[in-house]
Amino acid sequence: MTEFVQQISDDWRAVNWPQVERTVFRLQQRIYRASQRGDTRMVKSLQRLLSTSWSARMLAVRRVTQENKGKKTAGVDGIASLKAPERTTLAKNLTLDKTADPVRRVLIPKPGKSEYRKLGIPTMRDRAKQALAKLALEPQWEALFAPNSYGFRPGRSPQDALEQVHRCICQKPKWVLDADIAACFDQISHGPLVARLAQSHPSIARQCKAWLKAGVLDNGQIQLTKRGTPQGGVISPLLANIALHGLESLVKTTIKGAHLVRFADDFVVFHHDREAILRAQTLIRQWLSSKGLELRADKTRIVHTLNGGVEYPTGFDFLGCHVRQYRARRRRINKSQRPYKTLIQPSKSSLKRLVTELGEIIKRHHGCSQETLIAALNPVIVGWANYHRSNAASRVFAYLDSVLYWQLRRWARRRHPNQGRKWVKARYWHTVGRRHWVFGVKQAGKIIHKLVKFSDMSIRRHNKVRGHKSWYDGDWPYWAARRGKHPMVNTREATLLKRQRGRCPICRGFFDLHDSIERDHVRPMASGGLDVYDNLQIVHPTCHHRKTGWDKQGWCPVRPWRGETVGEKPCEGKPSRTVLKAGGSS
Repeated sequence: MTEFVQQISDDWRAVNWPQVERTVFRLQQRIYRASQRGDTRMVKSLQRLLSTSWSARMLAVRRVTQENKGKKTAGVDGIASLKAPERTTLAKNLTLDKTADPVRRVLIPKPGKSEYRKLGIPTMRDRAKQALAKLALEPQWEALFAPNSYGFRPGRSPQDALEQVHRCICQKPKWVLDADIAACFDQISHGPLVARLAQSHPSIARQCKAWLKAGVLDNGQIQLTKRGTPQGGVISPLLANIALHGLESLVKTTIKGAHLVRFADDFVVFHHDREAILRAQTLIRQWLSSKGLELRADKTRIVHTLNGGVEYPTGFDFLGCHVRQYRARRRRINKSQRPYKTLIQPSKSSLKRLVTELGEIIKRHHGCSQETLIAALNPVIVGWANYHRSNAASRVFAYLDSVLYWQLRRWARRRHPNQGRKWVKARYWHTVGRRHWVFGVKQAGKIIHKLVKFSDMSIRRHNKVRGHKSWYDGDWPYWAARRGKHPMVNTREATLLKRQRGRCPICRGFFDLHDSIERDHVRPMASGGLDVYDNLQIVHPTCHHRKTGWDKQGWCPVRPWRGETVGEKPCEGKPSRTVLKAGGSS
């Protein structure tokens, strides 16, 4: 393989980062394919090549010093940030040398609880080494992980896990083991984890063992660690997934008809028979004990999705949502004629935490301007609504809009105790089109800043990731259309693929892994079209040729990228298999 080599320079900004990412990603794809084949020797060879490559070392340093959210947090060395020349020096000297510094203990409160989560912050050098090891390990294990494991994996999200939960119970009510592993990150046994890593790459396994045994600096004293992987490390989530790998296959092969959905240390097991769920609980306890883990008693319970009772409740909470089935009225039985409906809604605890957070934000900004308050509230509203917009949350969104209105009304009245309600309303709430009571800042007769409403977020069904699909499988049309980015596709084309939902607007066929793609101007530039996103679309080369002919004739039988084909039939055969190579755009 010919690797892109970047000349070592103190000018960090001169690095061609897209080329660096493509070089690393090509190696990761080869590791993934070798792992799928079971070629352990090739996996080890490619991992060694990647961990010593200049591109991977530069990318690892960049991710922990510039891209990581916790990049400003210092470890025991006190270094919280690096300048550009220091980053280059770190990358130049970065090796997996089987040594590690202790981590610094940091306690952060758990939301809505009096408990604290223990974080272990590694040094900047160890973080870069962990990022380098993760680049090598992740594609290997992505080829092995179970399809219904969703936590801390590239290309997978909580919404995928919730959609799988819906699929497991929508056909028939089920008994559910709602389980949570007690202190998973803090209690993982080192022996089985290191032994599992050593099966493919002993050198990386020894480096991981050094991190696990490095100790914790707490109150000026170093405490030795005999178990657990410190939360706060770059590689810790991956190590936890590796330790828990095999749980789903164990349940499915031992108990016929059982389904397990796992997100990190939180998982649920489904079966139509209660006795099977009890057997699954015993089986899982035994399997976890071999890893040094156990189920958390206060969070593990058996429930039914439809017919609960005193002993067994109805419904369960999972990933901030409440999952339950309700009996449908006879006149409202759905089209499938099932006498029940399955709803996934925001949980009461999640709702309570959000209302408390909104109230605290408003309280902290009691003396600030309306513009500052809106800037503080909007990210929280958009983030929470985006998380739950794929669930049955329309009524919850309307309720939250009402709660937030009364909170803001109290905020406004406290600011102007001597003014009447009409004056306060005219000062802070305005009419935009047909919408009244829009909380916003008005200037020169125009709304320049306005508060986003929860109900502004339309409910959209989430498109679950396909079973064994992986970020490293090389299917760039699928992942670019799904995420709007991919290392092997430039940003503009990936954005267009996502907007078009992976389809060619001319033939309506999906783009395939082996397809060539071309960028086309909906309105040709020769006819006055602009080179802007709204005038661009991605098409097959053969479809591009057809559209060029239409453009010359001065007519187009299709609408831009979203539309239906009018007066034309799709390409003969399977259009998504087109492999002609061509370049340029109209």
